[in-house]
Amino acid sequence: MMTNPFLFIFFLLLSFFSSPAQSPRFKVAAFYSTKGEMDHVDFARDGLYFFDLIAAQQQFTFDATTDWTNLNDNYLANYDVVIWLNDFPQTDDQRKAFERFIGRGGAWLGCHVSAFNLPDSKWKWFNEFLGGAYFHSNNWPPLPAKVVVDDRSHPVTKRLPASYDSPTGEWYQWTPSPRENKDVKVLMSLSKESYPLGVKTIIKDGDTPVVWTNTRYKMLYMNMGHGNKIFSSQDQNNMITDGLLWLGGAERMEVKK
Repeated sequence: MMTNPFLFIFFLLLSFFSSPAQSPRFKVAAFYSTKGEMDHVDFARDGLYFFDLIAAQQQFTFDATTDWTNLNDNYLANYDVVIWLNDFPQTDDQRKAFERFIGRGGAWLGCHVSAFNLPDSKWKWFNEFLGGAYFHSNNWPPLPAKVVVDDRSHPVTKRLPASYDSPTGEWYQWTPSPRENKDVKVLMSLSKESYPLGVKTIIKDGDTPVVWTNTRYKMLYMNMGHGNKIFSSQDQNNMITDGLLWLGGAERMEVKK
């Protein structure tokens, strides 16, 4: 029996500091920009706070960088999931490194403008990665919209109601609709009740997927990402959280209150 209290404290501290640290369940790197449209910058700043918070709750690592030259093999080798918050790669080297990352089984969460591409885009691989969707039109000014959940059984949407009112955002419509691609799983769309949507620029009708995955890859795109209201909906926050965990291959852990 140990009678010396100082030795007892010493061995207690030794045991504490020598115990192995809990390994993260997966590792995430977010790429973003502090330049460009202010609503996109505001979203990125809010996103950094949100993802950092859920990283602590859900036991994954979260790093962020504005240096897009980090989109290279050496840097990406440290991560399982890459998030593009409000921008996309600008050079062929960055694009090719991302393609290799995805080819090795890496996962991608793309937000709003990060998927912007047009038919004359030189990065044809990325368009195929998105399911063949090119930007077609948008609403303006940014407005809230009712969204419907196409598949409530999917891990990304399992905590969502059949529909909810998504906070103010700029909504993109795509051509052709990614739904036409047999490999694409559309998870959420604009409700028909939201049309016509806009004032200066109007989405009048049609099919408007807002969250989908190309099942050939570990990827998830969400239209949400414009302005500082995106994280003001608990339903939407649940979707974003569950989407990231799904990409990381982890189940959601209950958060102690």
